[in-house]
Amino acid sequence: MKVMKFGGTSVGTPERMKNVATLITKSGEPTFVVLSAMSGTTNTLIEIADYLYKKNPEAANEIINSLERKYIEHLDELYSTEKYKSKTKELIIDEFNYIRSFTKDLFTSFEQKAIVAQGEYLSTNMVVNYLKEQGIEATLLNALDFMRTDKNDEPDIHFIREHLTSILEKHKGQQIYITQGFVCKNAYNEIDNLQRGGSDYTASLVGAAIYADEVQIWTDIDGMHNNDPRVVEHTDAVRQLYFEEASELAYFGAKILHPTCIQPAKQANIPVRLKNTMEPEAEGTIINNTLVKDKIKAIAAKDNIIAIKIKSSRMLGASGFLRKVFEIFESYQTPIDMLATSEVGLSMTIENNAHLSEIVDELKKYGTVTLDYDMCIVCVVGDLNCNNLSFKALATAALKNIPVRMISYGGSNYNISFLIKEEDKKKALQSLSDELFYSSSIS
Repeated sequence: MKVMKFGGTSVGTPERMKNVATLITKSGEPTFVVLSAMSGTTNTLIEIADYLYKKNPEAANEIINSLERKYIEHLDELYSTEKYKSKTKELIIDEFNYIRSFTKDLFTSFEQKAIVAQGEYLSTNMVVNYLKEQGIEATLLNALDFMRTDKNDEPDIHFIREHLTSILEKHKGQQIYITQGFVCKNAYNEIDNLQRGGSDYTASLVGAAIYADEVQIWTDIDGMHNNDPRVVEHTDAVRQLYFEEASELAYFGAKILHPTCIQPAKQANIPVRLKNTMEPEAEGTIINNTLVKDKIKAIAAKDNIIAIKIKSSRMLGASGFLRKVFEIFESYQTPIDMLATSEVGLSMTIENNAHLSEIVDELKKYGTVTLDYDMCIVCVVGDLNCNNLSFKALATAALKNIPVRMISYGGSNYNISFLIKEEDKKKALQSLSDELFYSSSIS
């Protein structure tokens, strides 16, 4: 069985829902489908929840009514028979009445998550009903019956595998199984969500749980590109990535994939394929455990970075200094992206600035602290083993006319990162592309 995940853009209109139905039935093979909410729906549901939290039910009801009308208007375009049109309309009305019920009660984070989850229930029911109208048997599975997180808010892999296997056994022999992405229950049996990676994460977890042949992530772009097409003039799709390479690219800015979402597939050694819903015949990108030697694959960039430097000739060499510094960041749950040390200084970068002032106040106990704002991490990914001389030299040479604040290399064999000013990002990405992918010096 293969797993196919379709994002909000892929199911964003009735016409696109029909296209998705064609894609999932084309092969005739057993397929497990994970769907996101229709594009824009989740943001609207979050807005509704925000008004309810602020005790403004009038504004919330106005948006609820508008969103309900939008969904009902889609029915004429999606269905050709009165039976399924009426059946789905009834379901939509029930869903929005459920959302309206929260305007009368005490509103907490639990209610907020319950409201946000409804987008996926709408899209999955609409697609299942369309398939049934076409005479195709599709089984709708409720993600809340098997998708669970533990007390650390991490996926409960054992629970997911055990319960999903049992559910599939009860529905044995079906061709199409459809479920909701993003949503789950937590360790306290409350409606929750997977947060990082959302529906992609669901697809990867399902793939690992059922030992799928392949997990396919369908989006609106032809796979992972070798640079950011929004910034660089010419880019190409990367046809194959090693799992570690894909993780590095996702972490350092490639928007098509969240860094955590491929981990379950990687651990189960299940290939992940990135495909384009708008161009289904395009090859896309395959991510697997095959490393292509002596090759640079892609470049990514991460904005809104803050560089923090601690200068302390008295403390740096002292035993426990680094531990004390790291404990400060840990206590405020703020990850560090890059790190560099010298005899008298320690530099690091962060993206999350929620507790920046508190972190800086505590760091001042150990030395002089300076900050650089509006920075950008540019990451070059590929086979960068220490025995490979040329690519690291080429990457560094490509940035010879750009001020580089920090360089990070050696943390893995697949990444060299440069910290630069955001204003130099476009020039840096273009220069790296020209040198690493399209220069005559590259064979």
